[in-house]
Amino acid sequence: MQTPQLFRSLQNPIFARLYAAQTTNLLGDALTWLGLALLAFDLAGKDSAVVLSGALTLRVTAFVLLSPFAGVLADRLDRKTILVTTHLARMAIVSLLPFVNAVWQVFAIVFALNAFYAFFTPTYQATIPLVTGKQDYPQAIALSSATFQLLGVLGPGIAGAIAAFVGARQVFFLDALTFLIAAILIVTLPGQLRVEQAVEQARPSGRTWAEIREGTTRLFGDAYLRYALAMQLVASVTGAQVLVNTVGYVQGTLNLSSVQYGWVMGTFGIGATLAAAAVGSLGERWARTSIILLGATLITIALVPASHVGLALLLVLWSVAGAGQTFVNVSAQTLIADRTPTEFQGRVYGAQFAWSHLWWMFAYPLAGWIGSHMSDRMFLYGGLIGLLLLLIVQFTLSPKGRHHEHESYWHDHEHVHDEYHQHEHHPGILVAEHHTHPHQHRAIRHIQ
Repeated sequence: MQTPQLFRSLQNPIFARLYAAQTTNLLGDALTWLGLALLAFDLAGKDSAVVLSGALTLRVTAFVLLSPFAGVLADRLDRKTILVTTHLARMAIVSLLPFVNAVWQVFAIVFALNAFYAFFTPTYQATIPLVTGKQDYPQAIALSSATFQLLGVLGPGIAGAIAAFVGARQVFFLDALTFLIAAILIVTLPGQLRVEQAVEQARPSGRTWAEIREGTTRLFGDAYLRYALAMQLVASVTGAQVLVNTVGYVQGTLNLSSVQYGWVMGTFGIGATLAAAAVGSLGERWARTSIILLGATLITIALVPASHVGLALLLVLWSVAGAGQTFVNVSAQTLIADRTPTEFQGRVYGAQFAWSHLWWMFAYPLAGWIGSHMSDRMFLYGGLIGLLLLLIVQFTLSPKGRHHEHESYWHDHEHVHDEYHQHEHHPGILVAEHHTHPHQHRAIRHIQ
């Protein structure tokens, strides 16, 4: 992979600004969760783990319940408005955290915070192919994922250093500032970010629920998207083993310290980051389903021997596992852009975000049960469960034959209205004179 190719999408000024907003947003998330960990310890002491686990459960619950509706709004409304609103709302909510003095307040704020995050993420994911076009959106999705993984590794360290300097509770004010900066970056984008169907004015009653169902129907009705979502179940079951049980293995079985635990989880994140950087170029030579199969195989195979290895080999295995999880998740996101018309992508991304997090609601308790009842061979059993699921998915859901991709791109062209060319405009545009606006074209490409 040539490094400049990964950054090619940044030549698009609209995506470059979206990407800058996302990066700022991710730094804010790192500050949020480190601050919450410190706040939980301040409020609950030795029971802080219970508080954090409850907060994580509420986070996933918000995603599962609200993301499908968020996808519908992303297809109806100006996505720039949604992105700005979610940033400003999270800014206001985070600003309340320094004044919290009870655990229930933490839970209420975490749910509200992640309710808006559930609206932000599917909207952002659906906007990437909208603004980058066919040639660049695989690299743009890969770059966004690589940044997410990299800040997942570096973010806690950066946030910890900031918290040590400004204070545990005061860090939330700086957190709020990151969301404000991200909102300003999106406000400065030219025009609107909306798809063609969003300008429809009248909608029959009950249409919202029909559109929510349509996101899931399209997700499960397409053989390739259904296969990708099922492989995300494999990645969730195996990935949860890594996230839940690594600390017990490193500090319990291997009798090492939290420093070594940080190294191991760092290599998981580094593997994921490198894979995200490579997946865009790999997708130009391989079918996306092949990359998904490779990823699910890597994370499963890496898990199987992990219960019987030392630190050095565990570092290698976890970097492979991180790469495998990213191959699955990034390729699943890209497939939605490949196979879904632009005007439906928001609701499909919303449905995918909800269902993939539902897998984690199942995977986390399973990992915890295996870790508590089979601690001597927890990774082996977790890997075997993942391998069994992988084989079932591959032999029952693997798509065959030809498929098609929806090619879609935006451009500006100058025109004047006449009786054959009419559409809505932003306020202030004189439709009787020559003017320009973003215009979308779509075609269908068949692939063997």
